[in-house]
Amino acid sequence: MDFRLNHAINSPSSSSSSSSTPNPPITTTIAAVTTTASAADSDPMQSWWESVSRARSRIHALSSILSDSSPNSSDSSSSSSFSFSSLADSDRPALSLLSSPTAYSLVSSALSSPLSGSGSDPLCQWLYDTYLSSDPHLRLVVLSFLPLLSALYLSRVHSSESPSLAGFEAVLLALYASEIKSRNGKPLLISIPDLSQPSLYHAPRRTTTNNSNSASPVQSRPSVGVLSQPLEPQIAVKSTKRACIVGVALDCYYKQISQMPSWSKLEFCRSVAVWAGQDCSCRREFDKDDEFENCTSFSENGNGNEIEIEGIVEEMGKVEIVRNGENLESKGTRIPLPWELLQPALKILGHCLLAPLNSQDVKDAAAMAVRSLYARATHDLVPQAILATRSLIQLDRRTRAAAKLEAKADAKANASSNSNTPSKAKKPEILLVSK
Repeated sequence: MDFRLNHAINSPSSSSSSSSTPNPPITTTIAAVTTTASAADSDPMQSWWESVSRARSRIHALSSILSDSSPNSSDSSSSSSFSFSSLADSDRPALSLLSSPTAYSLVSSALSSPLSGSGSDPLCQWLYDTYLSSDPHLRLVVLSFLPLLSALYLSRVHSSESPSLAGFEAVLLALYASEIKSRNGKPLLISIPDLSQPSLYHAPRRTTTNNSNSASPVQSRPSVGVLSQPLEPQIAVKSTKRACIVGVALDCYYKQISQMPSWSKLEFCRSVAVWAGQDCSCRREFDKDDEFENCTSFSENGNGNEIEIEGIVEEMGKVEIVRNGENLESKGTRIPLPWELLQPALKILGHCLLAPLNSQDVKDAAAMAVRSLYARATHDLVPQAILATRSLIQLDRRTRAAAKLEAKADAKANASSNSNTPSKAKKPEILLVSK
């Protein structure tokens, strides 16, 4: 009986009937949708147009938010003269928005409003929704405002007044969640090479042993250091996790720092100098000579009681420092600097200080911020921060000294080439006269 049942199932009649039965309509519809989606994904023109349309809609939404937030202020007149439509109509609207200093200034003014950062802030909602989009260029736009957003958030959260900052925290948590997804629950590791083994850059010293019969040393493996432990998911910004969340957001900024505009880097350097909030003689410990004169100039009055910093910090109007602490005016707040926040800040400052494509203003602002952090770390007795900031200061001094020597050599070469170039005597003019 079992055999007959199996035979009936495998019989030609049953197979022919099953093959003649049409496919269900649901299966056919799913297959058609899958084919259409795969065709859309494989079409680069369609994906490009979807990206452009998405960026244009986000730019128009930003324009309406800025016009509604400041209808009677001076920013409205500047926004009326500046048209976001020109950015939206470009071939790459997201990159046009990223590279526009006027748009950055308008958004920064709106973010710096005393009422910004709340849970109902439409600009924070725009930043949150824009970062959650799949367009990488739109994410770069959001990251360019991270230095200002983190500076406003940390200064307000450590002030006496505690307004609602749920909007700022939502953006920071979105960056934190994206970094958790990219790390996939794994720590950040770094391989530390063994200097006793030869490498491409050095040859180790040979140690002579008295015992000739001793065995050859065992090849050691490089040790592994942990830069960051695995991240834990967070649904809110707690006071114990605040520095970690902001530090992870700054790590996201550091990953894309080569594509950030110069005004965003300047904003970060200015914010770090305010966070440090330290001015003393140890800040100028490494600048006894004139190697730092291009970045900062010091002027003393007749009594010799004051030294006013006239460098990039005064130019940006953020910090005015006077010796002996008699007058200290700054826009911002001196905040605690745990290592979770200080480590990514030092990485960003290292790029701003030493990257060859950065402008001189960015390098000068980073040099001032690093010296402020060194003074702060010296007073707080943080060995890691002292070592890192001291190394950056030494690298900055050597880079400036090398640039100065190169400039002098170029000037000398140009002067010698001009003096040794023989002047050719002019040939007499010959006039041809027709007969």
